[in-house]
Amino acid sequence: MGPYPGWLPTSEFTRVLAGIDGTGDRCAAFAAMCRVNTLYAVMRAGSGHLGSSFSAADVVSRLLLAELRRPFTADGDLYFSSKGHDVPGLYAAMIGLGVLDEGLLHRLRRLGGLPGHPDVHTPWMPFNTGSLGMGVSKAKGLILGDRIRGRSRRVFVLTGDGELQEGQNWEALAGAAHAGLHELTVLVDHNTLQSDTWVRDVSDLGDLVAKFRAFGWGVLRCDGNDSAEVGGALRERAARFGAGPAVIIADTVKGAGCELLAATSMPEGEWRYRYHSGAPALSEYLIAHEQLVTAADEVLARHGLDPLRPAGTDLPRRAAGTAPRLPQVYGEALTALAATDERVVALDADLLLDTGLGPFAEAFPQRLVECGIAEQDMVSMAGGLAAAGLLPFVHSFSCFLHARPNEHIYNNATEGRRIVYVGSLAGVLPAGPGHSHQAVRDVSAVGAVPGLLVLAPAGPAQVRAAVGFCATAEQSVYLRLESTPVPPEVAALRHPLPAPGHGAVLRPGGRTVALGAGPLVLGQLLRAADVLAAEGVDLTVVDLPWLNTVDPGWLGRLAGAADRILVVENHLGHGGHADTVGRALLELDLPTPPRLRGLGVNGVPVCGTDDEALHAHGLHAEQLAAVVRAWPSSPAPDRHPSRPTRRS
Repeated sequence: MGPYPGWLPTSEFTRVLAGIDGTGDRCAAFAAMCRVNTLYAVMRAGSGHLGSSFSAADVVSRLLLAELRRPFTADGDLYFSSKGHDVPGLYAAMIGLGVLDEGLLHRLRRLGGLPGHPDVHTPWMPFNTGSLGMGVSKAKGLILGDRIRGRSRRVFVLTGDGELQEGQNWEALAGAAHAGLHELTVLVDHNTLQSDTWVRDVSDLGDLVAKFRAFGWGVLRCDGNDSAEVGGALRERAARFGAGPAVIIADTVKGAGCELLAATSMPEGEWRYRYHSGAPALSEYLIAHEQLVTAADEVLARHGLDPLRPAGTDLPRRAAGTAPRLPQVYGEALTALAATDERVVALDADLLLDTGLGPFAEAFPQRLVECGIAEQDMVSMAGGLAAAGLLPFVHSFSCFLHARPNEHIYNNATEGRRIVYVGSLAGVLPAGPGHSHQAVRDVSAVGAVPGLLVLAPAGPAQVRAAVGFCATAEQSVYLRLESTPVPPEVAALRHPLPAPGHGAVLRPGGRTVALGAGPLVLGQLLRAADVLAAEGVDLTVVDLPWLNTVDPGWLGRLAGAADRILVVENHLGHGGHADTVGRALLELDLPTPPRLRGLGVNGVPVCGTDDEALHAHGLHAEQLAAVVRAWPSSPAPDRHPSRPTRRS
């Protein structure tokens, strides 16, 4: 499609910075230009975080252009974002300064390009962030390390105000004050909005100035979208609080610098900010692009500079999605269950829309507990609700639900509390956000919790059945929901949810059996079976949605009809589905067991398009077909060749 107005080459940044003398206007022009390139990069990628990139742009511009000493050098001052969502804006600034190659601007969220959240494999990116709340602690460790090694530099960390709901931030503060970390400055991007809605409506932070002061920090406040105020606050920080750590609360507007995207343009009473994540529509892109270029040109005109010259570009065509997504189907099923079961309550961690809870919130607002970005608190709160006789359904992205509150999930299990944990965004896809958001170790993390079943439904019918199962099961359940569109061949499945530990044959075939769970794996396996069928290879495809338990009788019958069993999983190869099946198969102690092979995600999951990620990890249908094609067809050798015949 196109051509459309696109990005600003690095040469344009060089021209503008060389032609403007005043710090304020240099920062204002630079920030507007960075917003143009951020908008373009997110639009081309099809996803990203515009709102927080824009709200932080003026702070980042001031730091990089006027405040940091020798930035992007081995011994220079260091800046990084703890929340990480705003990294498209930081990339744009680094490209504008020539620190990153200009070509990377076109490869946001692509394999070999710029990851969706900060990653240390990107030049001058000191930490991986995106899992919230870790930045202040990382900065403390770095500064203490510098002191041990006799090095001195300042470290500036950006946090989000929503991010401050994560408890680790507050754990980190007292130690920094106690150690007198004068090298550390935290800047809060106080744009008053988080993932779904207003911070005040999720978990009000109260008097932030008083809170930070109570931990022994120097505190200042400024307009974070005014370069001069940011610079003044940084000078005052050095003058007044030079002996210890300090925080600057930068009051900003989410989407600042662009009228269309700015939160100040939200209609009266609107609760949802629409540009937190994702790419805008083409019509919105064109309006926002014009507004941003106009804002920059106004600054350039004051200095006698020619207007900006954006490069023309083609933009990818994206068809509107019509395929079902499991979280949305789940949300409708949970709402229907709650209408008949008054015990059902839902807990959310600031992901109401992404976890499908919109219908539930509308129908049963009094039974929805919004916990904010505080997963440990949420899971323990669920334990209390269960103790009160309710049935809590606990929601977040899988990457955040299984890890940080893992001890709390175990604690609930030791109390025998029945709780349903619902992790959306499970698995390696979508791959664009990067490894901080790709849950590929959740099965191994929760699979050993006593009394907890791990269930990965495949399609809409199975999700509805899974919700019904959760309501009546004696055990707690970890419901693993993938968030990408369900492939049509999986969406069409109508087989019932098998009993715990049992599977279902989706495609009868020969004695080579491919076993998996969830829409991604089953979709690829069914397509691989089609590829192989054209070559005369008849692959049996089996759905085993229970990821941490296998019924011995069912597995014995499956093994008796198989020479080879291939277990494919949307998870790391260790501690997941293949390990569960493999151990159960060994414990059957069959005289001639089938050969077994497991295929899963190898290593840290890659960032890129979905197709790039599937190929990178060997999970694409063509690759799975190649594995079957190259695998010896004979059964495994007799494990007991000298075993005596049993006497009758």
